Amino acid sequence: MTGAELPIGERKARAVEEMFDRIAPRYELVNRVMTLGLDAGWRRRAVRELQLDPGARVVDLGCGTGDLCRVLGRAGLRAVGVDMAAGMLAKAHTAAPLVRADALQLPLRDASVDGAISGFALRNVVDIAACFGEAVRVIRPGGRAVFLEVSEPPNPVVRLAHSFYFRRIVPMVGGLLSDRSAYRYLPASTAYLPTPEELLGLLTGAGFARCRRVQLGMGAAQLLIGTRR
Repeated sequence: MTGAELPIGERKARAVEEMFDRIAPRYELVNRVMTLGLDAGWRRRAVRELQLDPGARVVDLGCGTGDLCRVLGRAGLRAVGVDMAAGMLAKAHTAAPLVRADALQLPLRDASVDGAISGFALRNVVDIAACFGEAVRVIRPGGRAVFLEVSEPPNPVVRLAHSFYFRRIVPMVGGLLSDRSAYRYLPASTAYLPTPEELLGLLTGAGFARCRRVQLGMGAAQLLIGTRR
């Protein structure tokens, strides 16, 4: 799977699952290296934006190896992680319960959690609107959702430097430390993301209120935040 041919539908779901199975052993290491360690702070900010009391139950969509589950736990929140890739779950380092499942078909009852969160998972789902809708289904009214995802810096100079780093350096580093084809795909997969305005519109349309977007890292990352109506 390469950036030259981005898969869609069920083909995308299979390809993404297989890719994350391959890169699971060194996934966290490559994340730290390619974001220069900034992703750890972005995850902490995402958890703070949930604005939930200790003991609240939060589902981590596309939990991978459990990075966000650990941050949730340190914040006193009860995490449950969901991911399609068995390889990622097998390499997870978290005490939170983990479930192999699709973020578009969560094995959770309606209004059974206080919040939902995800870290860099939106561009890997088959249908972002459906992902938002499923989050609405499982979150209680008044609960919160925070989606952390990559973004494009608004400043043209920063955007040019970011593009060079993300599309040239990241695949090279990923290839040296893990899987070159996967880390060519991951920057290219930003093409799956709608514009910020469209993403906020999808959040609102799914059933979230007070939706807003926060830029991080001079615009290299973004938080999409909403409250369940």
